[in-house]
Amino acid sequence: MNRLPAVLAGGAIAAQIAYPLTTGQARDVVTVAVVTLLAAAGLAHAAARRGLAWTAGFFVITAGVGFASEVVGTATGYPYGCYAYATDRLGPALFDVPLVVPLAWTAGMYPVWYVASLLARGGMPWPGGNRERVTRIALTTVGMVGWDLYLDPQMVSDGQWSWCNGGGLPGIEQIPLTNYLGWVLVATLMAVGLDLLDRTGRVHPGNDTVPLVLFLWTWLGSALAHGVLLSAPELRYSAVYGFAVMSVLGVPLLWSLRRRAGAGARV
Repeated sequence: MNRLPAVLAGGAIAAQIAYPLTTGQARDVVTVAVVTLLAAAGLAHAAARRGLAWTAGFFVITAGVGFASEVVGTATGYPYGCYAYATDRLGPALFDVPLVVPLAWTAGMYPVWYVASLLARGGMPWPGGNRERVTRIALTTVGMVGWDLYLDPQMVSDGQWSWCNGGGLPGIEQIPLTNYLGWVLVATLMAVGLDLLDRTGRVHPGNDTVPLVLFLWTWLGSALAHGVLLSAPELRYSAVYGFAVMSVLGVPLLWSLRRRAGAGARV
């Protein structure tokens, strides 16, 4: 049994637990560790289930498209709005974008994509019909926007990046609505690319534990952290927004897992 994905996921969760307990430079180190470990856990699980070629394609689509969108975004204001990253906070940067940022796209996308795939076709990890593909792409986009409703307010409150203008959702007005429209666009583009990628290769035997745990931890753990453990008042709002939008995937996932457990108990 390949234990590496579980070990990496456990390390990511431990780092996230440590996040509210740190400040300053130590928190920056923890932030980079969280992103790196989450991305590594997803890629390790993907390699075990889909093979190295599929995993490399997944990384190129998520980190590559994510990085390109961030470079264009910081230079032009499109598609997210006018924003900039803090300097010397998150490690080396290229074209004013910290290199850990594209890893965040990979880290967030893998569990969301996996759950969307399961839900799109009754528990099967990679659906094949046209209706299932459209459903999976739509669910992936919703899940990623929900994840960003946690991510951006948390990082903005910590000073990792900032916008030139506000006018966003009540309680988190410092992040403009254009940001979420940009996430819809980029996440949809990634999901379409991943759908094309999924028509290649085959699925190896394995289990769903790592991506499902990471999704549930992100959905429920982030709501707890924003609502209770972190001090910035705007995070009380992001706790509600992120929880509500990710619930579009989270609630049916819990129902599916409940049914799976019930079926297993009857065997």
